[in-house]
Amino acid sequence: MTEQEAVALFKCLADKSRLQILRSLAQEDMYVELLAERLNLSASTVSFHLKKLAEIGAVTSCKSQYYTMYSLHREVFNQTILSIIAQKPDEAEIQAQREITWKKKVLDSFFDKDGKLKTIPAQRKKRLIILEQLAQAFEPGKTYSEREVNIIIADYHDDFCTLRRELVDEGLMQRSDGTYQRNIQAS
Repeated sequence: MTEQEAVALFKCLADKSRLQILRSLAQEDMYVELLAERLNLSASTVSFHLKKLAEIGAVTSCKSQYYTMYSLHREVFNQTILSIIAQKPDEAEIQAQREITWKKKVLDSFFDKDGKLKTIPAQRKKRLIILEQLAQAFEPGKTYSEREVNIIIADYHDDFCTLRRELVDEGLMQRSDGTYQRNIQAS
């Protein structure tokens, strides 16, 4: 069930008459007039609510001789509320895709076609994306001397001192006793 479907379901269930209709249909399949009689509602009111319930897939209908019989679509209600709210929202997936697109745009803006860094971004968020990309040049767990780090970074940009310091400051690399290691989470 998508997030949009869950919202529609919960909105539809927030009506006493609809809940009564669903309770009745949980016991047996019924037609509009029988539901109206049992629930002490008008047939037009029951029809209105059944239409709303059918739109969200909570009830199904089929023709049986002169009547349209309505039945509870049990699969919709076999899900627990916890399973519905634990699902990843649609918006999160869209946002994740936007983030990937934006990171690619930043990388394309600051790296030339040969993979050289044109300039170091002034904006911290963009600079962090660049630093994460630079961190990929280092093997996780491998120890590098300062000279080795400088040589690797110099392949990307001449200001290797600033970039080396930024990699450590942002936690992408750690420095200990003059040696450097890429942090594992900098993948």
